[in-house]
Amino acid sequence: MPTNSDLSNKLHPNAIKGILLFNQKKFFEAHEELEFAWRAEPGPIRDLYRGILQIGVAYYHLSNRNFSGAQKLIGRAMKWLKPYSGFYLGINIGKLKNDAIVILKKITQGDFDHIDSINTDLFNLIEIQLQKEK
Repeated sequence: MPTNSDLSNKLHPNAIKGILLFNQKKFFEAHEELEFAWRAEPGPIRDLYRGILQIGVAYYHLSNRNFSGAQKLIGRAMKWLKPYSGFYLGINIGKLKNDAIVILKKITQGDFDHIDSINTDLFNLIEIQLQKEK
């Protein structure tokens, strides 16, 4: 896992905006911000942004009942987030991954197949602790 010191202990401003939009369940808008951060970042943290982005897009797909798309994106996100666990740069990546795995299990078990719309309350927030600039 990349160390915090390797990454200057800072999240890209668009990544922060994207996470805040994710937490408002505005997954399409979150995707746009996180993609900007991902494209702007030359270092290893870009995989973190990509993984968060893909979970948000998976939730967007799931809310539109695109189960196969959501399943594929959660699988890809796990690949990008694999090196990260616990809190990283103020983001609880461990919880985010666990939450996505719970959703993935519900998809694969067919828990959503019988309902007409997906309740977005099932999508937990990303736990983030932003540090104030000194």
